[in-house]
Amino acid sequence: MFDVTSSIRIGVYGTEEESAQDVRNFALWSVGYAGTIKAAGATPVFLPEKTTDLSWKEILHEIDGVVLGNGHGLSPKHQADSEELVRFCREHEIPLLAIDHGMLSLNQALGGTLHLDLPRELPEALQHRHPPEKGLRHAINVIADTYLADLYGEGEVVVNSEHRQAVQRLARGFRVSATALDSVVEAIEHEGPDWWVLGVQWRPASASASGLDIQVFRGLIDACQAKTTEAVREDTADLAA
Repeated sequence: MFDVTSSIRIGVYGTEEESAQDVRNFALWSVGYAGTIKAAGATPVFLPEKTTDLSWKEILHEIDGVVLGNGHGLSPKHQADSEELVRFCREHEIPLLAIDHGMLSLNQALGGTLHLDLPRELPEALQHRHPPEKGLRHAINVIADTYLADLYGEGEVVVNSEHRQAVQRLARGFRVSATALDSVVEAIEHEGPDWWVLGVQWRPASASASGLDIQVFRGLIDACQAKTTEAVREDTADLAA
């Protein structure tokens, strides 16, 4: 039902979800980026790890949008590569969905700062990660008049939570689109109309994601389609001039 072939190609930078063989409680589509992106209406493409012989321009050839996840480890090299990818997407206005640690890389790449250890830095915050228990969940508040509110609806929803770090100071040009009930930032997005980018702290393709979480992938795909349509319109206008 959800296995579609689409002209929109979504590049995933990172490895597949560790629990990709698990089954969700609603089981409408497969766990993981591949199954979720297909169900959302696009073709997933897992991107190779960045090397000195391979530029981002080459890696993203024929890619319409990017999902930046946790993959390829959390080494200093991966962190640097992730931040470089964010800046490349910014320069070329490539739609970007940044997930979990990818959201932190997004914020840091563009000048924001992080809480590196929530229990130590914000001891009164909710429990955002409990290592022995997968799929810890808590409520967040989706802020009105944001892209995320267009996708989820404004107000309170429940998401999974497996993070120990969080946004401290927001990158310039961004706004907060969701917070936990303890005010910890859970989602951010770019304010300008020239670049669609959304960062979420939860994991919308994991086994503990809800059926609603596919909406962030649909939002990314819609942004890619809009960008492609605009490019075709501009090319047509140039030919007619």
